[in-house]
Amino acid sequence: MVGGHRAPADADRRMQELHELHGPALHRFLLRWTMGDRQVAEDLLQETFLRAWKNLAQLNADLTTIRPWLFTVARRIAIDASRAKQARVAEIGVGDMSDRTTGVDEIDRMLDSHTVRAALATLSVDHRQVLLEIYYRGRSVAEAARILGVPEGTVKSRTYHALRALRSAVGSGQPQD
Repeated sequence: MVGGHRAPADADRRMQELHELHGPALHRFLLRWTMGDRQVAEDLLQETFLRAWKNLAQLNADLTTIRPWLFTVARRIAIDASRAKQARVAEIGVGDMSDRTTGVDEIDRMLDSHTVRAALATLSVDHRQVLLEIYYRGRSVAEAARILGVPEGTVKSRTYHALRALRSAVGSGQPQD
């Protein structure tokens, strides 16, 4: 029950599917953060899925696409838990997770890469091509125009509109936690 209302049966089904799709990978990720402490990792996983449940209405209908959002939420929850622990009297048996940066940079890069790839897939072919030539291949506007067979003004216009569309797609990918 939330606010006196029972969650629809569809929400239960979606949460079950979400847990089946992403639970094991998130649990392994959180085990690394907690230096193998299963109880803490399970608590953090539970909090991650609680946040997902609270945002279920805003999550993409295709639950296979929200893994980056879930990993971001899990990482933030783990960091917050570590910071909260530092503010308390020392506990026995739980290490300081804020020093556990191994793998985090790789996860961040993977999440960023996945987010950009997904956003690029929403662009038109013309917009993807111009961004590829200008930003990935480092070509000038004149070079890109020659390669794409369009006027320089068209390259500039497509670049402007492609960046706006990309920014919008990245910004609207998933709800914030």
